[in-house]
Amino acid sequence: MKTIKIAGVPEHFNLPWHLCIENGEFEAENIDLQWTDVPEGTGKLCQMLRNEETDIAVILTEGIIKDIVAGNQSKIVQVYVKSPLIWGIHVYAQSKYENLSDLENTKVAISRLGSGSQLMAYVNAHKEGWKTENLKFEIINTIDGAVVALNEGTADYFMWERFMTKPLVDNGTFRRIADCPTPWPCFVIAVRNEMLEKNPEIIEKILEIINQTTADFKEIPSIDRTLSERYHQKQEDIQEWLSLTEWSQEQLTEKMLNNVQNQLLELSIIDKKGIFTDIVQS
Repeated sequence: MKTIKIAGVPEHFNLPWHLCIENGEFEAENIDLQWTDVPEGTGKLCQMLRNEETDIAVILTEGIIKDIVAGNQSKIVQVYVKSPLIWGIHVYAQSKYENLSDLENTKVAISRLGSGSQLMAYVNAHKEGWKTENLKFEIINTIDGAVVALNEGTADYFMWERFMTKPLVDNGTFRRIADCPTPWPCFVIAVRNEMLEKNPEIIEKILEIINQTTADFKEIPSIDRTLSERYHQKQEDIQEWLSLTEWSQEQLTEKMLNNVQNQLLELSIIDKKGIFTDIVQS
């Protein structure tokens, strides 16, 4: 039995992995796939790949591309979710801010430096015509930290996946004042280079198993109810999320990589573009 460590955010996108693990599908192939939930998100996942704390990460596209360009010895082996991630832009419910334009030159809560929440703050600012050099950040680690920061006024707004944050909108903690979808596929699967070199057949088998599940995921009986119960979401919200979400079984194309890198370069998030074969497993 070969032990492989995998990590990702504790969000509904990753239920297919948990179902495969619980159903013994990896075990049947002599693979002990050990999942770690990482609520801190992309920045922490990049660090875990670098520190060999995980072999595989299910991770935001823009975050891992940025980190591989910066020296992370990993490669993207596949797109996992090809639809955009819809980032809700949230303020505290009692906040004075009513419109997106009110947030220019205020402070944004981010999980950590290099996180998706930081990168998307740049994307949103650029889209709105704000000066990105004026962005100010408060590191809050997790969504619970964001609740504290927005309540205490150490940060003014928080960008996080819209549906995962909706319970906090429904219970009156946050108000969502806008959405900002990613202009690229949202999640990819990244693997440490050493793991790819030493165990290519195992990685291939893992991808084969997860792809079979994601291809038919929406057809699983009562999957909306299962997601609703596991992730504490209203069933109608899950149904809307399912209608907007498309999993992928294919590799990131050079065209899509260039699209992401061009935007990251324009926003000064990266200072140079990486080579396709250094970022993507061919």
